[in-house]
Amino acid sequence: MALVEGGIFAARDLSRTEACPFRSSGAFGGARWNCTAHPYAGCHGADVGRKGGDLPRVCSGASLRSIAERLGRAPSTVCREVTRHSGRLHYRANHADYEASLSGLRPKLCRLALNGKLRRLVASKLALQWSPEQISGWLRSEYADNDSMQVSHETIYKSLFIQARGVLKKELIRHLRTRRHLRYSRKKGIDGELRGKIPGTISIRERPAEADDRAIPGHWEGDLLCGSKKSQIITLVERHSRFTSLIKVRDSTTDSVVSALSRHVRSLPKSLCRSLTWDRGKEMSKHASFSVATDVKVYFCDPHSPWQRGTNENTNGLLRQYFPRGTDLSGYTQSQLDKVALRLNQRPRETLGFQTPADRLRPCVAPTD
Repeated sequence: MALVEGGIFAARDLSRTEACPFRSSGAFGGARWNCTAHPYAGCHGADVGRKGGDLPRVCSGASLRSIAERLGRAPSTVCREVTRHSGRLHYRANHADYEASLSGLRPKLCRLALNGKLRRLVASKLALQWSPEQISGWLRSEYADNDSMQVSHETIYKSLFIQARGVLKKELIRHLRTRRHLRYSRKKGIDGELRGKIPGTISIRERPAEADDRAIPGHWEGDLLCGSKKSQIITLVERHSRFTSLIKVRDSTTDSVVSALSRHVRSLPKSLCRSLTWDRGKEMSKHASFSVATDVKVYFCDPHSPWQRGTNENTNGLLRQYFPRGTDLSGYTQSQLDKVALRLNQRPRETLGFQTPADRLRPCVAPTD
C-alpha cells in the first residue's frame, strides 16, 4: 500500500499495517479511514499491486507496461485499474484500495431499488406492454448522458421474477408477452433439453474446398420448406448448377426426413453424391444413419447463419412463387413436386450467365465414351 505525503507516493518499504490507514489531504478533506478494520479490505480481485508500491510509480513517470511486467500482470489490467481510479495524475493507492473494499461488499441493492424515478419509469413502460429489452434500449437513447437512468434488461427481469428484491410489483409480469412466471435460458428449456443440439455434427468449415468454389458438381444444400398445418417438403439444391430437387416427406421428424433423403440420394449418379450441407434443424439428428446409407457426409452450418446455405435459401424464395406461405404442402404428390422442380430447373438464371440449371448440369451426367 502507498502513503500520500506531499502529493507523492512513498511506499517502497511500508508494511500493510503501516500503509493502509491514511490521512488524505486536499480533495479528501482530512478524513481518516482504516481499511484493515474492514473484513473485505485487500480481498478485492482488482488488487494489482496497490499494497506493494508498484502502482504508485505512475506518479514517478514509470510506464504502465513496465509496472505490469514487475507485477506479473497484463498491461491492460494495470491500465484499467489506473483509469478506474481517476487516472495517472490523480491515482491514490490507498483510496483505490478503500474503494475496492467497498465495491466488494455483497449483496448489493440493484439500481432500480436505489433510484425511485428510474423504478417508476420502468414500471410505467412495462404497463404499456414494452419488453424489458425495449425499455433498456430506450433508456440508453433517452438518457445517453445520465448513467443513473439506465438499466439492463436482465436487471428488470430479475426484479420481476425475484420478488424478494421488493422492487417491481409481481402484477407487472402479466404485461410481458409470454406472461410466464419463471424465466428459462434460451439454450436450455424446462425439461433440460438443449435446443438444436445434434450429436456428432461436422462443421461447415470442414467441408471440402471444391464445394466452396462450386467447381465440381455433387455438393448439395438442403432444408425444409414449411407450409400450413405442419406440412413441409424437402428442398435440395446442387451448388455447381443450382439444380433443384423437391422431395415429399410425411412429417418433420428425423426418421421421416432421413429416410426420404436416403432414398432420393441413392437414386442419383455416384458423381453427384459428394456432400450435403444442412442447417441446425433437429430433423437431421440422425445424420449419421444417412451418411452410412448413402456414403455422403453431412456438414452443418453455424447456428443462426442461414447465409452459409445461401443457394438453398435463395431457391426457397423462388419456390414461394409456386408454394405461397400458408399453403398446405401435404396435398402435393411427388409427381406434382417433380413438375414444379422441372419448371424451376428450366428457368434461366443470371448467376449462370442465363443458362438453365438443367443445361448446366447435363454435361456433368452425360455418358462418356
